[in-house]
Amino acid sequence: MAQRKGLVMINTGDGKGKTTAALGLTLRASGYGWNILIIQFIKSGQGYSEMETAGNLPGVEIRATGLGLILPGKDRAPHQEAARQGWEMAKAEVASGKWDLVVLDEINNAMAMGFLEAAEVAELIKNKPEQLHLVLTGRGCPKEIMELADMVTVMDPWRHHSDKGVPAQEGVEF
Repeated sequence: MAQRKGLVMINTGDGKGKTTAALGLTLRASGYGWNILIIQFIKSGQGYSEMETAGNLPGVEIRATGLGLILPGKDRAPHQEAARQGWEMAKAEVASGKWDLVVLDEINNAMAMGFLEAAEVAELIKNKPEQLHLVLTGRGCPKEIMELADMVTVMDPWRHHSDKGVPAQEGVEF
């Protein structure tokens, strides 16, 4: 088999399914015996059944560094500090060489909110180990980051049941 070339993959856009797509890749990679790390930048790790399940897969480790939903008008400083701590962790883990796949969940949101600079994320992408697959998820991915990726998927909402007043469904949205 040819030597693996680590890819940079981005799931962004306003539609749902960005993290779910990354979890599908995680499931596939786990089946191949890979070592996988998921770092959550905004989510707190509480109440996400898909993450609890993914964390039970062989070779998968999940670290939630976020503080959860960022409400308008609330102090954003603690969220920014949490994102910075997650970022320091991400840099160390990407450079460590011990992972086959690293998912930086909602890092795009962290950049869009000004918690992280696109230039520093670009440096991480440019300097990642050659064989490491890297996935960045979340809304608002900066164009300069998308330009560095091998694959960009934009989830574009066309229709959503909530538009007709149907509430979020257990097992679908959460």
